[in-house]
Amino acid sequence: MMAGSKPLMSLFAVLCVPASLTACAGKGLRIETESVTTRGAFADDFHPTLPRIPNREVRLAESAGAPSDKDTTAMFAQAIEELHKGGGGRLVVPAGVWTTGPIHLKSGVELHLEEGAEIRFSTRYEDYLPVVLQQRGGVRCYNYSPLIYARDCEDIAVTGQGILNGQAEAWWPWKNKQPGMQRLLEMGWSRTPVEERVFGREKDGVRPDFIQFINCRRVLLEGITVKDGPSWNIHPVWCEDLVIRGVSVAAHGPNNDGIDPDGCCRVLIEYCHLDVGDDAICLKSGRDQEGWDAARPCEEVLIRHCQVLAGCGALVIGSEMSAGVRNVYAHDITAYGTDRGIRLKTRRGRGGIVEDIRIENVRMRKIKKEAIMINMQYGDRTLGEETVSQHPSDETTPTLRNITIRNVSCDGARQGVRIIGLPENPITGLNLEAIHVDAWKPNSMQHVEGVWAPALFP
Repeated sequence: MMAGSKPLMSLFAVLCVPASLTACAGKGLRIETESVTTRGAFADDFHPTLPRIPNREVRLAESAGAPSDKDTTAMFAQAIEELHKGGGGRLVVPAGVWTTGPIHLKSGVELHLEEGAEIRFSTRYEDYLPVVLQQRGGVRCYNYSPLIYARDCEDIAVTGQGILNGQAEAWWPWKNKQPGMQRLLEMGWSRTPVEERVFGREKDGVRPDFIQFINCRRVLLEGITVKDGPSWNIHPVWCEDLVIRGVSVAAHGPNNDGIDPDGCCRVLIEYCHLDVGDDAICLKSGRDQEGWDAARPCEEVLIRHCQVLAGCGALVIGSEMSAGVRNVYAHDITAYGTDRGIRLKTRRGRGGIVEDIRIENVRMRKIKKEAIMINMQYGDRTLGEETVSQHPSDETTPTLRNITIRNVSCDGARQGVRIIGLPENPITGLNLEAIHVDAWKPNSMQHVEGVWAPALFP
């Protein structure tokens, strides 16, 4: 124990495990499901369907002649189009540095980076025009193309031992001048037709994601290193049968989330390494009116054997979760030096249900704030730290229920567990077991129902 420090607090609790398995669909603001026990309902042998890529190969060098600093955007596009028209196959990027604008995948195509290959993406904004349909901050729009993009595709993959370098220092200053983001959120609330939500101008300041696949099926990301995206790094939206395996993300710019499945179904994230400037792994499902209308929950998600070295949160749900997040099993996660470890965040007016979540076997060290934080008042600056006033409950009131967190250890945190529910809609079915945190600040909770050891919240 450090000299002059307060005594460490060892924390314990007990378990009651809930969850259910449902179809990949949802309707309305509140997506109701019948709760059942987790054991046996969502197991560790869960396997999404992998993409079916034909055994056909084209090497980029055959088209480009040799890697160089010259723009190879057209060469990537031509090779992908040829593979797609021929029924699919693998585009191999040999060792060397390849400079390009956005890469748009098509059905049946795998982009494979051999060891020593580095794709460097252009720092010129105009190279990411024309605008394409995408989702930003939980709301759809037309904007600069993501660096790697696919829409309405099946059987796509990005694999290999190479590096995808976003060179996004050119985009990061936009964080301080992004009036377009506020307009976009207002358009989502007012249900402005998506075709009228057009950005793609420097004065709008709306940064694209690094990798965004929207409404795709059977998607694989494996082995690659993703470095320095403009905003969120890996952001699959409305994808089914998604596998992200052995991927490294290193990015410390503003809003540099690592892996953000958004409204996705049947998701496996495993053996990934994340060193990022925002949330490391974050489950989402759209924002406010846009999320309610789309009704695409993020569900049937298995996260395991991942390591987080930096970030705002290691394992996060929200805050854009208006279509709901459910049937999630995460285990064997390690985090070192993140702001928070396990974090669930939402707020009044967001709607949606987060339910049937099981998180276990989490090891943390040197967490700057809370090891476990569940907050239904996220982003509310009008209330004091420990004051939650009563509001009427309506269809826009979020719900958190049937959440189990067990077998968590943390060597050093400001606070072990902090939970803030809503008086009009308390968190229910929260079960905490074997929580061991060395922290300096007592745990706190309000407006929560569940099962835990009395010593956890003295």
